[in-house]
Amino acid sequence: MPTAHHSSLKTYALRLKPGDDLRQQLTAFVQQNHLVAGTMITCVGSLTVATLRLANQEGPSVYKGHFEIVSLVGTLSTNGSHLHLAVSDSTGRTIGGHLLDGCRVYTTAEIVLGELPQLEFGRETDATFGYQELVVRPAPGPAPSPADAPRRKK
Repeated sequence: MPTAHHSSLKTYALRLKPGDDLRQQLTAFVQQNHLVAGTMITCVGSLTVATLRLANQEGPSVYKGHFEIVSLVGTLSTNGSHLHLAVSDSTGRTIGGHLLDGCRVYTTAEIVLGELPQLEFGRETDATFGYQELVVRPAPGPAPSPADAPRRKK
């Protein structure tokens, strides 16, 4: 069983406007707020351009038109984010993959992010496939004081 870490959750709500680049704005928010362990809680909105890296593809696939954001999930960190986007077109056809720069907001992107302040996300090469994969660690912090030590019952 893998080791699981826990943390409290701090939330942020924001709205992106027409023409904003979805990934670039998320990256800027993560950097500006020094998020070392975050998660995408929800995102709804629309795009005029969806730029994705599809499964087992090296380069980007670019789709132009009007798309509804039906899902945006993943981890966020100043040490590297990993986000997957799914969008649907006017016929309901849905496509998804890795979120890349170049996704342009059409009317809005309403976003709620979560920060896990007691954790730190990192990326390390996994020998299985050679990809940079998530590593979760407790966040570095001040050493606990003696007053924080658990007390024994007498």
